[in-house]
Amino acid sequence: MRLRPLAALSAAALSALLLAGCAGGGTATPSDAPQPSASAAVDLCAAQAAAGAASDAVTVTGDIGKPAAGVEFTSPLEVSALQVTQIAGGSGTAVKAGDFVSFGLTAYDASTGQKLGEQGYEPASSLPQQISADNPIGKLFGCAKPGARVVAAFPASENASAQVYVVDLLAVVPTAAWGAQQAPVAGMPTVTLDADGTPNITIDTSATPPAETEVATLKKGDGYTVQSGDSVLIQFRGARWSSGKLFDGGDTWASAAPYAGRTTGFVPGFTKALEGQTVGSQVLVVIPPKDGYGDGQINDKDLKGDTLVFVIDIIAAQKAQPTQ
Repeated sequence: MRLRPLAALSAAALSALLLAGCAGGGTATPSDAPQPSASAAVDLCAAQAAAGAASDAVTVTGDIGKPAAGVEFTSPLEVSALQVTQIAGGSGTAVKAGDFVSFGLTAYDASTGQKLGEQGYEPASSLPQQISADNPIGKLFGCAKPGARVVAAFPASENASAQVYVVDLLAVVPTAAWGAQQAPVAGMPTVTLDADGTPNITIDTSATPPAETEVATLKKGDGYTVQSGDSVLIQFRGARWSSGKLFDGGDTWASAAPYAGRTTGFVPGFTKALEGQTVGSQVLVVIPPKDGYGDGQINDKDLKGDTLVFVIDIIAAQKAQPTQ
């Protein structure tokens, strides 16, 4: 049986039912994820889909924050349109448009009652997604609070049967590294942070840049250790060693959205700065041309020939999926 793609839930291009294979590669460039509209903040509460006979007919047992222990409904369950019933309201501060949220889900076939799978509860099993009134995450949760649980009933589509999801809103995920501060490394560029976590990079441009990639941990996170081929959600800011200035396309802070990509989809020096680091960490990396964009004459048109300096905040990671 073909399972409903989670693109039905997320506008962030999730590719399979259980968030498998999330995020493509690419060089270090700002995220092209859609940003919430100005009206989204106002409309987020109203964005949650209405309850209906199908979603109301589902009974759920088990603790929130864990896969549903039991889900009961009379099958086949007739689902004519997306319906969402909130069965627990959560606590704390309500989410707002633009937040990145983590969620866990348990999925069932509406025709047979068969459990299809679960995802999002184990560390590094999925990446957080941005919520707004303009994307389907907002249609599930609206402006709910962390700890909310909903039942979502999806009608059949060309590619999937009607399905029932039990979805928990687990947390709002910070978009700046939160790890413990580490001692600076002598001889490397210095980094200061604005109140919102935006890094400022100071480079001694009169010094000779290193011939090999150098990596220093500025903050040490307590999360999952990133492995080769994993997908990561990151913030980064990059500057040229030659001028000390930021360069176009090297700053997610300017675009106000983290970037999702595979560790193997960046230039080699950037990859070296990610793999082996823990989620929640902030990393400083100095990348010579051989691990960056190659040798060439330094100019403003491209990054060839220049040593690059990046500050990278590792917000989240998703384990690479086994090759079939």
